[in-house]
Amino acid sequence: MKTSRRQFLHSTAAASLAFSAAPFVRAAEPGRKLRTALIGSGWWGKNILKEAMASGRSKVVALADVDGHALEVAAEQVTDLSGDQPKPYRDYRELLAKEKPDVVIISTPDHWHALQSIDSVKAGAHVFVEKPTGHSVNESRAMVAAARAAGRTVQVGLHRRIGPHHVSAMKFLRDGHVGKVGMVRCFVHYGGGRELPKGNSKAPDNMDWNLWCGPAPLRPFNTKLHPGGWRQFLDYGNGQLGDWGVHWLDQVMLWTDEKYPRRVYSTGGRDIAGAAVLNDQEQTTDAPDHQVAVDDFEGCTMTWEHRKFAANNAEKHNVGAYFYGTKGTLHIGWRDGWTFYPADGKEKSVHVNSELAEPDGHNLKQLYADFLEAIDTGRKPVADIESAHRSSVLPMLGMMSLKLGRSLQWDGAKEQVVGDADANALLSRKYRGPWEYPKA
Repeated sequence: MKTSRRQFLHSTAAASLAFSAAPFVRAAEPGRKLRTALIGSGWWGKNILKEAMASGRSKVVALADVDGHALEVAAEQVTDLSGDQPKPYRDYRELLAKEKPDVVIISTPDHWHALQSIDSVKAGAHVFVEKPTGHSVNESRAMVAAARAAGRTVQVGLHRRIGPHHVSAMKFLRDGHVGKVGMVRCFVHYGGGRELPKGNSKAPDNMDWNLWCGPAPLRPFNTKLHPGGWRQFLDYGNGQLGDWGVHWLDQVMLWTDEKYPRRVYSTGGRDIAGAAVLNDQEQTTDAPDHQVAVDDFEGCTMTWEHRKFAANNAEKHNVGAYFYGTKGTLHIGWRDGWTFYPADGKEKSVHVNSELAEPDGHNLKQLYADFLEAIDTGRKPVADIESAHRSSVLPMLGMMSLKLGRSLQWDGAKEQVVGDADANALLSRKYRGPWEYPKA
């Protein structure tokens, strides 16, 4: 859906008012303005840019997007709101070379995250990159190495780490109110049904579809793919597990002292959506319409499940994570906040409401504030690239297991699958020329 200038300005004004009510931690000593650029000028990228502009710390100098219409609209919106006149670029590499920004916001499909982040930190910029870190394990690992080598701050868009009700739920867990947790179940369930193919079409005249695909395979253009649908195409995203799953698996990684699981197994399919279709005339998505992934840690078992049919009316919640402990069950959710259900029926439940920025229901404001403070102080941000990498690897391993049809014994210290050459080959993937896969 295209965003009008009026819609953008209205929502940005609301963001500015909310921001003034919750100032940055360092608002009393504001730092210098940062030359800021956005790569990926669609809806979500502009949501992040709103928070950058609302901070009063950003001068928007450039925008990059392969879609000329999106680029033109975004540039006009920024000028109308702030007076800044960002220069438009189709190729982000030209932007980095000519503008040399202090900060780069990256909100492109997953298959672009690694190259754009690495090039940005090498150009001297601090980076705010959308989740997950990358599309495959070794390119995500290369992002960590590049950030550390360049000495740049990299914040990943795992905004649930800093949302107020998520933070209080983590404290409730760590304070022992749930008891010893032996199992965590993460999930998202929605309705749906059979998926019908949609006809391929010519890419819009003002769009460089070859550059959109970039290092990933070149598929025919299809409006199922762009804008927005790419997450369910495995050439560019990792399905529901990579999109929704990384947020909730990340909640588990915040809680546990373990850095990685010992074993990963996943199964699923497209029994309701139907077989994936890809030919010269039409295509469907190819991600599973249901999936279960099991991560075996030393101290607990973590499961992920999603379903794109039947919804979840039989249970209290359709999104979130259940932490099952000896004293009861804690559900950490999204719009429904968090609730503790005691094992002892004589005790009362405990509930904390969510605190979210509307209309999107996320916590980008707090996450961007944390990013700026990390730049100012030199400390690691709350969603630092290294810890975000460990959380992002879990969906990638789950998709590898699903593809191979077997469990993977994971050596997290070496980031290798033990005794499985075929699995280790999937830690990277072949890039389409002339793009080169990054080295850690």
